[in-house]
Amino acid sequence: METDLEQKIRAAIADPQNVGALEGADAVGTVGNSDCGEMLRLWVKFREEHGRKVIDRATFQSFGCETAIAVASMATELIRGKTATEALALRTEELSGALGPLPPMKIHCAQLVEGALRAALAPRTEPAAAPLTLAAVPSLSDSLRQDELKPGSLRVRLLPKP
Repeated sequence: METDLEQKIRAAIADPQNVGALEGADAVGTVGNSDCGEMLRLWVKFREEHGRKVIDRATFQSFGCETAIAVASMATELIRGKTATEALALRTEELSGALGPLPPMKIHCAQLVEGALRAALAPRTEPAAAPLTLAAVPSLSDSLRQDELKPGSLRVRLLPKP
């Protein structure tokens, strides 16, 4: 029998919101956890609203479990309309939105999303002067390949398509 949380996660990943790269993003944050093999990249685009820079749109890509994808989907909706400072003030448990409290073994999923948000927004409270192009940001697989060059790092081999 599925728990309420499992049902909410299944519903969230059946129709995840804001998946994919965001061309012209003002900020990008990437985090990874080599212990569990999860990586998440978060793109953020700002707009001017009543003299404030607020988050217009946020998207994500994830190599992660269903819970991480569901939390990222919820968080990208939750931060819309907030300033960078307001988004950074959200606590880990708030980022899971309608999923509600996560069990202890799944808290790292919300922490992964929080880490990507902080990586994108912490260096600034205002967006970058020039929007980022997708070509300027390495893909998640490129990031994994770069880690292969570091001694003792996680080694990932991408297999060719048959």
